[in-house]
Amino acid sequence: MRVTRIVAPLTVAVVLLGACGGDDETTDQPSDGTDEIAEGETAYVAHCAECHGVDLRGTDTGPSFLSIVYEPSHHPDDAFRSAPRVGVVAHHWDFGDMAPVPDVTDEELESIIAFVRDAQEREGFEDYPPPELDPS
Repeated sequence: MRVTRIVAPLTVAVVLLGACGGDDETTDQPSDGTDEIAEGETAYVAHCAECHGVDLRGTDTGPSFLSIVYEPSHHPDDAFRSAPRVGVVAHHWDFGDMAPVPDVTDEELESIIAFVRDAQEREGFEDYPPPELDPS
């Protein structure tokens, strides 16, 4: 009985003090997206950069995501969601079809989209076709 008299008040005190934690105030603040963009860059490098370039400007196996072709009104975010899930039949470029990327998670995909859209906003878009592919 003596232990109960000590443990019960201590338990109540711990619960009450835990509810008053002072470091939780930042969890109510809206995110500026920088964490998601940083996570997106990491996921992009892991899943996309080999073909689309670390700088998003493409490689000899995949196009630049900074091309005007990838602006949101032409390739909306749903196109970026679909491509790694089902692949893409080549239609703007001569790189061949894009195979699905099965190991990218939905969370990674959303952060990749945030990273790509942020880079597009900061860098702007390149002309299509790029000068090296323009026949004129």
